[in-house]
Amino acid sequence: MNRQDLGSTMTVRAKPLAMLKPNGQREDDGDSSIKLYVGLEFDSAEAAMSLYTLYGIQNGFTVRIGQLYRSRTDGSVTSRRYVCSKEGFQTNMRTGCPAFIKVNKLDSGKWELVTIKTEHNHDLDISGEVRSPITQRKATLTPKSAPVVSSRTGIRSFEDDDPSSAIDLKRLKREELETEPVGEPYKDLYFTCATDAYKFYLTYAANTGFKVRIGQLFRSKNDGSITSRRFVCSKEGYQHPSRLGCGAFMRIQRHESGKWVVDRFSNDHNHELDSPEDPSQKIASAAKSLKEEISSGLESLDLVETNGGLSLVVRERRSGIESQLYDILLKYFQIRQAEDTGFFNALEVDNGRCMSVFWADGRSRFACTQFGDAIVFDTSYRRGSYSIPFASFFGVNHHRQPVLLGCALISDESEDSFTWVFQAWVRAMSGRCPVSIIADQDKPIQNSIARVFPGTHHRFSPSQILAKENENLGALRSMDEFKFEYETCISQSQTASEFDSAWSVLVNNYNLQENTWLKEMYKMRKSWVPFYLQGTFFAGIPVEGNIKSYFGTFITPQVAVHEFITRYEKAIEHHREEERKEDFNSCNLQPVLHTKDPLEEQCRKLYTIAMFKIFQKELLESYSYVGIKINIEGAISRYLVQRCGNGDERNTVAFNASNLNVSCSCRMFEFEGILCRHALKVFQIMNIREIPSRYILHRWTKNAKYGNLRDVDSAGGSQDLKALMVWSLREEAHSYIDAGSASLERYKLAFEILQEGRRNVCWQN
Repeated sequence: MNRQDLGSTMTVRAKPLAMLKPNGQREDDGDSSIKLYVGLEFDSAEAAMSLYTLYGIQNGFTVRIGQLYRSRTDGSVTSRRYVCSKEGFQTNMRTGCPAFIKVNKLDSGKWELVTIKTEHNHDLDISGEVRSPITQRKATLTPKSAPVVSSRTGIRSFEDDDPSSAIDLKRLKREELETEPVGEPYKDLYFTCATDAYKFYLTYAANTGFKVRIGQLFRSKNDGSITSRRFVCSKEGYQHPSRLGCGAFMRIQRHESGKWVVDRFSNDHNHELDSPEDPSQKIASAAKSLKEEISSGLESLDLVETNGGLSLVVRERRSGIESQLYDILLKYFQIRQAEDTGFFNALEVDNGRCMSVFWADGRSRFACTQFGDAIVFDTSYRRGSYSIPFASFFGVNHHRQPVLLGCALISDESEDSFTWVFQAWVRAMSGRCPVSIIADQDKPIQNSIARVFPGTHHRFSPSQILAKENENLGALRSMDEFKFEYETCISQSQTASEFDSAWSVLVNNYNLQENTWLKEMYKMRKSWVPFYLQGTFFAGIPVEGNIKSYFGTFITPQVAVHEFITRYEKAIEHHREEERKEDFNSCNLQPVLHTKDPLEEQCRKLYTIAMFKIFQKELLESYSYVGIKINIEGAISRYLVQRCGNGDERNTVAFNASNLNVSCSCRMFEFEGILCRHALKVFQIMNIREIPSRYILHRWTKNAKYGNLRDVDSAGGSQDLKALMVWSLREEAHSYIDAGSASLERYKLAFEILQEGRRNVCWQN
């Protein structure tokens, strides 16, 4: 969970002295063993948290509140995760522990345990010591207006932010500053406003011998108001050669009373301190440097308007990649190129300075030949205070798992930078362009995609759309009636005319004719409204809901530069190990058949387990539908297919008896590459005993793996084909060696087969 999520987390009151049963009953003292199992029910999410906390005490670990999930319909919490306190990598104490439980809210109001993962990647402390759960309190905030986006400057301006939240440079310059030494900051020290806290820390720094910068701030996800601020040593981070990653900082949080309270403080400097100077000079110097930042590039700052002046710097953007990170990457590329002949990297250099970087290993490039039809361009760093401008390309493999297709560091967010990165990706992938791409909707990205991928359908990132909705629709989003009409218009429209009609009614009923954002979104409706996306292949990536980043918790805003490569490789190994497990399962396990339909047996042999389950669900659902022939035009028959007893759900299926072509108005096959229940119902009516090969996409089959080059054209030029063949054979050889060295008998057999194979290959012309 990131810091921005703190505003929406629950407060947990643990009860460590009494064992809690699932429905709030107390456990008898004689039975202290807690057992968790899927299907366990609780009266509340808090009860689940309490039981998991006690389970953690029993087994030697502590618990934190993890992610929560909300309904798109009414915003209510539908699911929660409770995790080991060492989950993630946000601090040095965390090890990325995978242990967690997940509970879902039932229609009855109770909560059901649906997922348990008990494996920890660290030592457990079975000491019997009772420890309180790690809880996070929800701040009580005064509602604020939604942020207003200035179309002239592109600067996000929170005009109604509490003035106590802003750092007012004019006030610092105007007021008489304290020159007497101040004491060291301590927890619960409070200030009337953020400016007073900043002034105090400046004075403390001046008398201690270091300089100060304004660090991260955090806003409430509910109303956008500032809830927390950090002031850091000027040598914090690694964005400049003069910075050393210093860990000294002071953090303040806004209290319910409106005052600002120090909740964290560290004086852990990793460098020598200067001799104390006149604090007024240091404060003036700091104010001057901030003024220079503001005047040098407004587009790179997030500012607050207070009393007619620009006063708040949220984060800086870098023009160019830091020299330390550049050196680390260069060494890494040299190592990888020696190990992987298919490794590709490109550097954008301007006047001797590294601007943007792109790289993809041989496996990612080979993956693109199989799974590069639908890709996600993930720029999560743009929505957080990441120290590294890291972006990634990923797709969906034959197990519906994320598969890496390349990575980049982006020097700035200009159209030229994004265009360079996209062009580098195309070069690495031998000129292949995707059918579809999911990326942010900002104009620089839109324009770059149109330039580099002219025939590719650009779909907007759902998380960004949701953020923009909250930002631009303001209080309307909290009105149940508007929310229902808006969601119905977006999600339920089945035709263009139906969408246009519902949109027009919505705009007129709520007097939104002059809403600039809605006007722009209507013009771009083909990039975000589900109806307009149905006819394009997106590998089944859902239109609604957040898309999980490939690197997840491995690369977070807190990742230091020197840890970047380690975290990057851990993430890749994690995903590729998960893929290897699914490859093994699909080749060695047989899913259970639920019917005697030959179509089910056919698809079980061809599809991976994950894809077969999706097909099997559609097949089983088809038995609950009825098809009625409504029209015949030559060889083409049209059927109305609807669920038995439900006349509202209707779809039209066209079937060509001469070539067995089938198409459905739901467009599931076009969007996901799996035949829908409606088409399968028509196959049943027409007694089709085998699905035509064109409706079994190779990318979803067991054979769509990296070791199989499907065709020469998919690999690009001869040089790229050579590299990909070398990588593919090397990967297969690794598996062969592991299997052949298991015993002396296997070794002898493997060696004989290898010699025979080499002779056969050498004899080929």
